[in-house]
Amino acid sequence: MTGGGVEDDPRDRAGDAARANAVGAGELGFLAAGSRVFAPGAADSSFRAAREWARGLLTANGPVPLVDAGELPPDAMVAAVSLVGSTTAFGEYLPGGDEPVRAVRALEGRLGERIAAVVPLNTAAENALLPLVAAASLGVPLVDGDGTGRVFPLLEQTTFALGGVTPAPLALAGPLGDVVVVDSAAQRVEELVRPLVLAAGGWVVAACYPARAGKLAESLVPGSVSRLVAAGRPGAPRAVAAPYGVRVLCSGRVTAVEQGPEPGPGRRLPSRPASILVREHGGLARLIRLEAYNEILMALADGAVAATAPDQICLISTADGTVVDVDRAAAGMDVEVVVLRAAPAWHTGAGRALGGPQVFGLGVPG
Repeated sequence: MTGGGVEDDPRDRAGDAARANAVGAGELGFLAAGSRVFAPGAADSSFRAAREWARGLLTANGPVPLVDAGELPPDAMVAAVSLVGSTTAFGEYLPGGDEPVRAVRALEGRLGERIAAVVPLNTAAENALLPLVAAASLGVPLVDGDGTGRVFPLLEQTTFALGGVTPAPLALAGPLGDVVVVDSAAQRVEELVRPLVLAAGGWVVAACYPARAGKLAESLVPGSVSRLVAAGRPGAPRAVAAPYGVRVLCSGRVTAVEQGPEPGPGRRLPSRPASILVREHGGLARLIRLEAYNEILMALADGAVAATAPDQICLISTADGTVVDVDRAAAGMDVEVVVLRAAPAWHTGAGRALGGPQVFGLGVPG
């Protein structure tokens, strides 16, 4: 499988694309393309806005150093940077340009020390670009790694958390000028942050998971930024972006999409459930049922479990090679159902407890 259907911009292709120790204007297009190889939930307008934001900073300020966490002094303070909220809202309420700086400076004020480097919380679409924006704006390195190796809907669902790093204190900066610092127990972060995000305009930049570089090196998924740069090169196979393994569960056609009820006031999940039915082309003509909450969490083949979170399950359009968002899946689409094996930390008892289907209220049939 090769990547396809990702909008390219020739301005991103200038410069030395082979440079491995920094991300500059020459590498931006590769990183942007690689970030969408397996990324659902990316709205085109918001992705273009994030890419233009990054391009402007890299052109003005030069490349951002890309470092392994182990290259930093062990006691250096590092923070994760992420978009939290709606990518649609991000495309409508465009950033003022100082949101990452305001978020990081607010976190520094709470911690009483400077942030020496930033790291992506995840590297899907906009979230691969905003940490780069933050690093370029702050004049600090970008750590070559991330905190999930995939995407989860809840802030506490990270390998950082599995390694004993807590998301709080964290700082949120929104497009309307708001800055909020949240300091709470890890299990309270999600229910506190989501209402703040809505009030702030539907999206914020979060600076979170502050940790010493030595601690961070023990818990992050390494090499994810440079891997996406490689995956975004023309003709690169999709497998480059899936270091722990990728398999095609089936090729088929979407026959139905069933939407569940809107989440009630007691639900922590940011979206309603959905079920997507895919009839396999040829072979056994199996009926594949995909259960989703923002992301696809379980695949059943003729009623038998074929894949579950924490592994990532994607719908890939066979028409253009792009990832089909759960909320844009429709009957009649021809797709491949692809399963990416999660990072090893997710295949521990603690990892499955934090990222498995039961977290989302999905029981695994016996």
